[in-house]
Amino acid sequence: MATVVLGAQWGDEGKGGNNAGHTIVADGQTYDFHILPSGLVNPRCLNLVGSGCVVHIPSFFKELEDMQQKGLNTDNRIFLSDRAHVVFDLHLLIDGLQENELSEAAEKEQLSNGETAVAKKSSGGAIGTTRKGIGPAYSAKHARSGVRVHQIFNKEEFDRRLRVLAKGARKRYGQALEGYDVEEEIARFDTYREKLQSFVVDAVPLMDDAQKKDTNILVEGANALMLDIDHGTYPWVTSSATGIGGVFTGLALSPFKIKEIIGVVKAYTTRVGAGPFPSEQLNPDGEKLQSIGREYGVTTGRRRRCGWLDLVVLKYSCAVNHYTCLNLTKLDILDSFATIKVAVAYKDRASGEVLESFPADLD
Repeated sequence: MATVVLGAQWGDEGKGGNNAGHTIVADGQTYDFHILPSGLVNPRCLNLVGSGCVVHIPSFFKELEDMQQKGLNTDNRIFLSDRAHVVFDLHLLIDGLQENELSEAAEKEQLSNGETAVAKKSSGGAIGTTRKGIGPAYSAKHARSGVRVHQIFNKEEFDRRLRVLAKGARKRYGQALEGYDVEEEIARFDTYREKLQSFVVDAVPLMDDAQKKDTNILVEGANALMLDIDHGTYPWVTSSATGIGGVFTGLALSPFKIKEIIGVVKAYTTRVGAGPFPSEQLNPDGEKLQSIGREYGVTTGRRRRCGWLDLVVLKYSCAVNHYTCLNLTKLDILDSFATIKVAVAYKDRASGEVLESFPADLD
């Protein structure tokens, strides 16, 4: 039977691909996980990066090396679905260019309107991505021009598809991609090919066999519900399904094999990057939460925006993910606050009416 663990807010309580991460302390050792499942800290656990993920292969090997240097035995314990998509260095460059374009467009619009040239956090400007290439990789996937892991082992097909991707990107971005050499990236994958082979599996029969044997399965969710491509605060979201739906599509897991769906909830609220954040505290309370809670992004080192617990977000998250229980974390961070506030409802600015649920548009 399977236990699913999902972030219920904006993702700082969970993790995902290498655009996100979290820190685990086990037996006195600190580990920072990004691509790799945190089940690696358990020597009896086999680990799978599922088909719904996108993977930057150099980062996969670098993170694996870091874990091994800290004493983790990862031999024959970490597997990568052959249906997962590849994040290229090309995607990282495109991610940065897209963020720059959004920022520049917002600044021009605000200057033309006589406003200060500061990107609004809820109605324009950059998304605030980690520039790890996640969005461009998923864009290529859904445009059916991406490269899946199994295609790495067909050199002729792999080289052709990457060159096509690079050609299309050059048409779009021109001289901005002047420093990128597709042949250099192809050459790097020539060195990864043999090394990667032992990690790659067909995840469908692997998961099917585990379910037929009633193996205990723990699903580690990615990024959290409010960053989901469909149910999150679009467009300030990640590029994949981070809710319960992504578990089924990304892992070929039977819904009849789920025992529990655990929603991880921080006792206050944080988010990294731009986008709506109704309970954000741009005041000493927010600064205190950030300081005591050590709220810095594991991947980027950016300060997290902080605010009070938002029960509207939590109720909405429960309605989408159907948690069987909630795991409340970091409650001790609130110990020194004389007053603890909680958001209980949203009101329409124009009518003053209380909104029934978290709306698709907060502007």
